[in-house]
Amino acid sequence: MTNQTPLLASLASKLPTVGTTIFTVMSKLATETGAINLSQGFPGFDCSPELVSLVEKYLRGGFNQYAPMTGVPALREAIAQKTADQYGVNYHPETEITITSGATEAIFATVTAVVRPGDEVLVFEPAYDSYVPAIDLNGGVPVYVTLTPPDYSIDWQVVRDKITDKTRLIMVNTPHNPTGHVWTTDDLAQLANLVRDRNIWIVSDEVYEHILFDGRVHNSLMMHPELRERTFVIGSFGKTFHITGWKIGYCLAPKELSVEFRKIHQYLTFSTVTPIQYALADYLKEPDHYRQLPAFYQRKRDLFLAGLQGSRFTWKPAEGSFFQTVSYTDITDEPDYDLAIRLTKEIGVASIPVSVFYNQKNDYKILRFCFAKDDAILAEAAERLRNL
Repeated sequence: MTNQTPLLASLASKLPTVGTTIFTVMSKLATETGAINLSQGFPGFDCSPELVSLVEKYLRGGFNQYAPMTGVPALREAIAQKTADQYGVNYHPETEITITSGATEAIFATVTAVVRPGDEVLVFEPAYDSYVPAIDLNGGVPVYVTLTPPDYSIDWQVVRDKITDKTRLIMVNTPHNPTGHVWTTDDLAQLANLVRDRNIWIVSDEVYEHILFDGRVHNSLMMHPELRERTFVIGSFGKTFHITGWKIGYCLAPKELSVEFRKIHQYLTFSTVTPIQYALADYLKEPDHYRQLPAFYQRKRDLFLAGLQGSRFTWKPAEGSFFQTVSYTDITDEPDYDLAIRLTKEIGVASIPVSVFYNQKNDYKILRFCFAKDDAILAEAAERLRNL
């Protein structure tokens, strides 16, 4: 038998610092220990039976071959209508809307389209873990703007100081994962002032656009005319309709940007699952399917936080997303990663240590919990945490 060790040793990793994601680690540990899994960000309940019936309709109706590379026209038209109704912004469904296999693919396609070796990319951290690998794989250089608890607001002077002649892309995420921070109109204005007259593009990850609390509204970057002309807005149906496993996302961008985006997209996945696109096009005809989300998730956030009352955890209620961060500085000094492991094993509640979202693993003694779960599960998890 040939010894292949030298051959394997010659394979230099393109992502040498990347291992198994924390989401996989914590979900696996939760399964092994029988813990309540509030770590990975997926709903603990099923999607609408109506939506399932629509998928079945198109599956049985023979809509099972390749969709157009840019997406089924009916779905692109439905997204265009939704965007106009929701934000008062018009994107042409034929030239400015592209359906993707999830938001992660759309983000990767955007980075690949605009970033060249040596280009700098501004990343607000804590950052979702797919951003920096996409930058690295395209030869870009991540430049970090560090946000800190309790509110994770942006110091725009720090951002200004980070911008150089090499800055090519800025990565935005609002509502923000993992912190739940939501951008304001002032944030849009500050960003517009910084990029004006500069050759800088923006990718805006807005997958939690419909999950906002306490009367807040989503300030999409598309709503600012100067930002819109240089921004790839990324959306997803996974978080909106409780279908994270279907991996259906989309990119909204001006025609010239969409042309370059599609050049990359066609060689990543080419097209996205056909019958589900048709089903979503029909489902979007009823706006209440997404307009009810703020109240739906705010009730769950409030239920979870009410259950934590009387504990030694402290928190600022999440402004958006379906994640709540809590501080444990009054409980223990142990590292957040160690505490997340211990709580999973000892009290049966799995969380995500927020340090993993920082480049230097900044440990502010914060854990992230996903409250997109059934009420009984949230109540039980909160009780276990309260009795810590």
